[in-house]
Amino acid sequence: MKKISLASVLLAACVFTSSVYADIPLESKEQVQGTWKLQYTKNNEASKDKIQREDTWIFKDGKITILNIPREGTHYDQAPINFVIEDNKLKIPYVGRSGFDTFALVEVSDSSLVLKGKFGEIYYFVKK
Repeated sequence: MKKISLASVLLAACVFTSSVYADIPLESKEQVQGTWKLQYTKNNEASKDKIQREDTWIFKDGKITILNIPREGTHYDQAPINFVIEDNKLKIPYVGRSGFDTFALVEVSDSSLVLKGKFGEIYYFVKK
């Protein structure tokens, strides 16, 4: 009986942890270097709803430039600003006010990048 209970507990743990995104330590700016098209975002990892996006994030020489940001039926470009890597997180300063938007690295490869925002929102990028 104990073997069955232990097996069911382990199986349940595997099911619930398989969908959890584990953060990858972000140790250098080179890990995110390049031009990335933001395909879509999700409010959290469990959300089925995808919010389609059109912006492009360019990480180059310690600066980030975000292009084609949607706003009220139009688009705008954000001027380059310095970003930092601190406590294994990507920190992008807010434009026009104090503070940072903070992201954890979830996945990175030659062709894709996934970031998790500080409130659990997920950002899916492809290499441009």
